[in-house]
Amino acid sequence: MQETAMLQDRVTLVTAGGSGIGRAGAVAMAREGAFVVVSDLQQDLADETLALIRDAGGRGEARALDMRDDAAVEDEIARVGATYGRIDVLHSHAGIQIAGRAEDVTPAQMDAAWALNVRAHFVASRAVIPHMRAQGGGSVIITASNSGCQFDRGMVSYATTKHAAVAMVKQMAADYAREKIRFNALCPGFVDTPFNAGFETQMGGRAGLESYVADTIPMGRWASAEEIAEGILYLASDRSAFVTGLALVIDGGECL
Repeated sequence: MQETAMLQDRVTLVTAGGSGIGRAGAVAMAREGAFVVVSDLQQDLADETLALIRDAGGRGEARALDMRDDAAVEDEIARVGATYGRIDVLHSHAGIQIAGRAEDVTPAQMDAAWALNVRAHFVASRAVIPHMRAQGGGSVIITASNSGCQFDRGMVSYATTKHAAVAMVKQMAADYAREKIRFNALCPGFVDTPFNAGFETQMGGRAGLESYVADTIPMGRWASAEEIAEGILYLASDRSAFVTGLALVIDGGECL
């Protein structure tokens, strides 16, 4: 007897799904039977992810979405709910990394980090709650970072906003648990994607970053985006049905 896919016929919305972890998670969820609405700031990147989904026999659509635009986020979530009748999973993944200590980061840069790393997740979560309430529950996954569970030297805006994202997830998890709406934070460590540009600059180039990864992370290597996607599948599916308020750290032991 063939096993049913983990996310068979679930409707999922992924933000910043055009590359890296967002793309890997979208492809993985589609592989497990979900219909995946892939959004990204750049339509062409969302289209590339959708092509990968379809090439593997999956289903979905691609949308351009600026997570800094409240009205656009609210409208897209309303559109997905109206079009497909439900939203089972929201993976709110958009984020920004700005390097620097307090004297190096401007107030405007701190505002930019807050806007994408915290506020955008709040707006998306707030908009999806009524849909999930009406259908009897759902899973919201917010990408934070292992920097939300530890402190990085010279990364004041990043660590501050990622800690705030984890705190927000825990608060919403407590507030909505009785309605079967689960909130969990995805907290990756170093994954070899373009998102590491800030750390690479901070460490004096690619070689410095490679050396840090090899010497500092107990497992001595990067994670792959596909390894992080396994965590996304867990949080999205019924395998984590009794899990809410978790900061799921996937970092090869870096936090230890």
